[in-house]
Amino acid sequence: MSDLILTPNIESHDDFYADLLAAHEGLSKAESDAYNARLILILANQIGERDTLRAALDAAKRKG
Repeated sequence: MSDLILTPNIESHDDFYADLLAAHEGLSKAESDAYNARLILILANQIGERDTLRAALDAAKRKG
């Protein structure tokens, strides 16, 4: 398992954030939540490694 990258690492992060906000535009709370869930699963599938995903879950819990 590689270490998680917890420092900013998104190319054009402001543009990505704008894209993310635009993707939620016009969605109800339930639709927005469902969109986020699908996005998380797609990104988790991209990562693929269970240990890395578990570490990310743990890191998100600590950051909250």
